[in-house]
Amino acid sequence: MRSITTLAAGAGFFFVTLALFVQGVLPALVPESRAREVTRAVRTDLGDVSWVRYPTPEYTALQHAGRAVYIREGCWYCHSQYVRPVAGEDRRWGPVSEPGEYAWDLPHLLSTRRIGPDLSRVGLKYGDDWHYAHHWNPRLTVPDSLMPRFPWLFVDITAPVRRDGERLVLEVTGELRRYFSLRGDRPITLFPDAGGLAFVRPRPDGAFPIDGVPVIDLTALRGRPFSESSVRLVIPKADLVALVSYIQRLGTSRGVWRDVFAPQMTTTTDVAIAADAATREHGRAVYTRRCVGCHGRDGDGNGEAATFLSPRPRDFTAAIFKFRSTPSGSLPTDADLFRTVTRGVRGTAMPTWHELPMEDRRAVIAFIKTFSPRWRDEKPEPGGLPASPPPASTALIERGRDVYQSAKCWECHGEHGRGDGPSAAQLRDDFEFPIRPTDFTRGQFKAGATAADIFRALTVGLDGTPMPSFADSLPDEERWAVAYYVLSLSAWTDPLTGQRLNARRRDTE
Repeated sequence: MRSITTLAAGAGFFFVTLALFVQGVLPALVPESRAREVTRAVRTDLGDVSWVRYPTPEYTALQHAGRAVYIREGCWYCHSQYVRPVAGEDRRWGPVSEPGEYAWDLPHLLSTRRIGPDLSRVGLKYGDDWHYAHHWNPRLTVPDSLMPRFPWLFVDITAPVRRDGERLVLEVTGELRRYFSLRGDRPITLFPDAGGLAFVRPRPDGAFPIDGVPVIDLTALRGRPFSESSVRLVIPKADLVALVSYIQRLGTSRGVWRDVFAPQMTTTTDVAIAADAATREHGRAVYTRRCVGCHGRDGDGNGEAATFLSPRPRDFTAAIFKFRSTPSGSLPTDADLFRTVTRGVRGTAMPTWHELPMEDRRAVIAFIKTFSPRWRDEKPEPGGLPASPPPASTALIERGRDVYQSAKCWECHGEHGRGDGPSAAQLRDDFEFPIRPTDFTRGQFKAGATAADIFRALTVGLDGTPMPSFADSLPDEERWAVAYYVLSLSAWTDPLTGQRLNARRRDTE
């Protein structure tokens, strides 16, 4: 009996020691555990995308704080952070994970379950606003989400309002004084929904007070009366600002990989969408499950999440679309709509939907067309992709720099392309919502990140926005030159921060 006890104790000691060695010591001896570099997609000076070896940057203080919130709130219970090297993973999520991506993670947050989606590549898939809406109520953005709400990550203020002629004015209360500086020369425009809920964008560090005075704008109600006696302001707390900063960091150490992610690339012009009742009904189901939270049940861009989002969701009832290959003022082609649904709109709440079956994407386009009679009364004018671009060269980019100045692109986009031109703060779209010019230095191009995509935008303009068509004012060669120059502004930069990469660390494969 004693020998059995001794044997059991010895076996227990052996297996405990083996477990400690295998899980605690052996991983530290594996070379990959000391990896600090990843394969990163970068845009070169001439606009191409090249894969290089580059060190993974450390987390910022804000991202570190957000990672702690991620752990505290149990996000890792349901979300993994590892794209596995198995069939289909790299087509759904993005490039397979590399050891160097976890250089600064202790402990690792790989997780083992996927009740929610994998988050390894979620960084910059959505704008910050989408994440704030999602944490306020996940069903606003993903109607069938199982994720719980996180209201304790927000400041929630109910502020009384009064009429001042045609305007709605917030009554100044102690809570407003606590969270806002109330400086009259710095209005903070808020767009409440019909129920009085209004989202307030936080400071970059999440601290209070926010510098300015909240101003109510009822543009989103489209003339409908506002009968509420108060407005409910929701403001992300510092913990949520940090969490979103951390989430946006995930996957961005791999650079601009989305610009060359094959599953979401579509250049076809031969897309025909069936107009039969069965297709539209299928599209209705897809729309209800995927789109209604932002675009609304009536397709007017007033979904329950809309108050959180800037730019606002597209109003399908107006049938005015920014991203087209057709002339200014024309409806887009089916191929244009299919490209937008598949690629998404970078830097906004509209993600890529490449993982949806093709029949779902086609059907939802057929349903979207039912929101406006314009689709019944008009036909899209002939469109098409640009001709083959000229070869990139330093001389062409320099020419583009000159045209950028002479065509006064800088008035909106800024001298250095950061979206901070003298007109930027005053710009509004055709629906009277504020609209910011694109910051070219981050390389987050809404309609695509190739010279041909930018050339197309310059040629046909972006309907519904202050961005005009330059087809009549600039010849083809000058539009190509500007396209290459605009691309060059994001060369060798980090898409998350817009900062230049360290030239000495570039190691082209």
